[in-house]
Amino acid sequence: MTPFCDRLFHCYLFLNRFGMSKKILVTGATGFLGNALVTRFCTLPETSVVAPLRNINSKLPDVVEKTYISNIDKTTDWTQSLSGVDVVVHSAARVHVMHEDPTQSLEKFRAINVEGTLNLARQAIQAGVKRFIFISSIKVNGEATESGSAFSADDIPHPLDPYGISKYEAEQQLMQLANTGAIEVVIIRPVLIYGAGVGANFQQMMRWLVKGIPLPFGAVTNQRSLVSLENVVDLINICVDHPKAVNQIFLVSDDEDISTTQLMQRLIACLGVKSRLVPVPVWVLMPLAGLFGRRATAQRLFGSLQVDIKKNQELLGWRPPTSLDDGLKLTAQHFLESR
Repeated sequence: MTPFCDRLFHCYLFLNRFGMSKKILVTGATGFLGNALVTRFCTLPETSVVAPLRNINSKLPDVVEKTYISNIDKTTDWTQSLSGVDVVVHSAARVHVMHEDPTQSLEKFRAINVEGTLNLARQAIQAGVKRFIFISSIKVNGEATESGSAFSADDIPHPLDPYGISKYEAEQQLMQLANTGAIEVVIIRPVLIYGAGVGANFQQMMRWLVKGIPLPFGAVTNQRSLVSLENVVDLINICVDHPKAVNQIFLVSDDEDISTTQLMQRLIACLGVKSRLVPVPVWVLMPLAGLFGRRATAQRLFGSLQVDIKKNQELLGWRPPTSLDDGLKLTAQHFLESR
């Protein structure tokens, strides 16, 4: 691109972003990612936000337009929520459920993550929505990478669990809609998202560390990609109106991979605690995890999962604005303040 064309392109982006008003619908607005998206969008000029909620009294900024939905499935009526909407960011999903019957699990994921998503997308087309941003998952690519390799956005998908399979099936059907020209689709597959208010296993790990008890994770040499909440929100914000994001798939990370041992060491420093990581070999830990029914957890702790996000820079000019260290500091600070 010549310097003149480059200037014209950035002028287009400026006018498109700030020269006209837009209305964004965010599903999952009370969730970890959805709430952060609502907060970011509410700060943008000429931008209004609508949040479909099961509990209309949920705490969101006063400027957010709140609508009521009872559930997300193939029968949901989105008419009120989609009125006047330009962009849908669909972050709501059915996620992992502990101790669920695996023979019924996939169909339950499909009911919400596939049928519910397609129902929303079809009604969005009828309502005149221009762009549909689908928050998918790195699990569409697979569960692990070999040492020295990384998933890319254009790899052949290889989902293994019901959640990943349902996300992939939704992606496929959304792209079929996009290919008709009826709506623009953007698919984003985040790796593990951490940040202020993170829950689940990441929060549990910080709880272990602040207790100061010896942990057998001092000799893990895997490599994993993570993404801070700030970075994934920033990429989604870029994809709201970037012309080159149309009908594309993006992976997102902090662009700095880290081992489980290194992650815990950095969190120990951020938390300001004294915690000892005992260098127990992984070949000892893996069989023990299997004996206690924790094989999947062990895979996340000891296995590698890396992603390549060069496409984001090449196509969108996007780099992660928040470093891994800064993201971990914000996460640890919020955790300490919330105890």
